[in-house]
Amino acid sequence: MFEAVSAAPPDPILGLGEAFLKDPRQHKVNLTIGVYKDAQGQTPVLDCVKKAETLILDQEKSKGYLGIDGLSEFNRLAAELSLGGIVPLSRIAVAQSPGGTGALKVAADFLSANFRGPRVWCSNPTWPNHISLFEVAGLSSQIYPYLAADKCSIDFASLLDKVEREGKVGDVICLHACCHNPSGLDPDAQQWAEIAELTAARGMLPLIDFAYHGFGDGLEEDRVALKAIADKHEEFILCSSFSKNFGLYSERVGAVMAVCKDDGSAERVSSRIKQAVRSNYSNPPRHGGAIVATVLGNATLRSAWELELAAMRNRIHDMRSAFVNGMKEAGCDVDFSFLLGQKGMFSFSGLTPMQVDWLRTEKAVYIVGSGRINVAGITPGNLMPLCQAITEAMNS
Repeated sequence: MFEAVSAAPPDPILGLGEAFLKDPRQHKVNLTIGVYKDAQGQTPVLDCVKKAETLILDQEKSKGYLGIDGLSEFNRLAAELSLGGIVPLSRIAVAQSPGGTGALKVAADFLSANFRGPRVWCSNPTWPNHISLFEVAGLSSQIYPYLAADKCSIDFASLLDKVEREGKVGDVICLHACCHNPSGLDPDAQQWAEIAELTAARGMLPLIDFAYHGFGDGLEEDRVALKAIADKHEEFILCSSFSKNFGLYSERVGAVMAVCKDDGSAERVSSRIKQAVRSNYSNPPRHGGAIVATVLGNATLRSAWELELAAMRNRIHDMRSAFVNGMKEAGCDVDFSFLLGQKGMFSFSGLTPMQVDWLRTEKAVYIVGSGRINVAGITPGNLMPLCQAITEAMNS
């Protein structure tokens, strides 16, 4: 029976990570998977996380199941962090999820089960797994323009035009709240206001992916999109992740939040979200959520976390600037200063698929086929060899 099953193609991102691990070359560089690396190329455990784990282990008395929607204290604090002061927390239905991916899957299943086949609009380009998650849930996907032809800016006029002409009542629009993946290009406050006004006028439901909170300009600054959306929409869905801003990649910590018109609607929606959770993973694991709740609920640990988060954000900013300068120093024909306007872990390099293949084969430099690079994977030690390799690829 199983002999008839054909092999699935490698994941476009995780598959490259597997190939990187098998590569025996000592000078190899991995700029594929969205994982933060420090100056030594390591993914550290935050000090505040270690301290929180010590507290948890000292106080933990049971390994019993959590409720379907997870740890209640985590849910409250996660909602406060993302939406506190923007919408009343009583209007938010929250469920802890296994990472941001789990939050998106629950959101997709909730939409599929409770509404008649809404279309989900995704940016071009978007995180590759977005469309897969929506389509597996039975939702059809549509594309709206995002990246301009020069790959250095947002084609905002085309974005608005497409949504205005083709957006329909009941459609869902997937938006990246900050640190757009893969381009690193975010709308400004005025543009977010225009997006919110247009999507509200068209009767569309925003589904916001909030995977990089704190990696753009700061915890408060990165909420500008949420404020704009909440100003025009009484209802929207937010999917948040704590993989990046807490460094909890392997713990799988996220939350799905449905903002509703009133408290009663939030209670009903919560029951349907729980229904989606039950048929997916029944209930989430405790440990990662307990770490986040412990840090956010402790003033000392919260302050320490904000400092560590700022240090990660600043290192990424510094390496982006160093990369731009390094490409100039290496003699590249292309001016990479456009990267300075991008935010978060990722930048669109402009490398072609052929150049990406050459870099992997000849230089052991691993980059996603689209040309997206993880800036957080650049270190002082690999910076100039990387710049020289990319220059050779682009100048040849």
